[in-house]
Amino acid sequence: MNRDSLDKLRVDRRLIGRRGWISREQLAGELEMLPDAQEKATTLGEATDGNNPPPPQNGSETPAA
Repeated sequence: MNRDSLDKLRVDRRLIGRRGWISREQLAGELEMLPDAQEKATTLGEATDGNNPPPPQNGSETPAA
């Protein structure tokens, strides 16, 4: 395996739990270097396009069978 491939696997969720794979300090450093993706996130209220009304919040309405 070349170095670039190994670096990409270093923070792979499936491998983080392996003993000796990566230290907590290294993991914290890698996670801090990740870019912030907050601008890509949407809430469920923002995701509606106007064609379908959002579901009721209090659960009083039941869907038609």
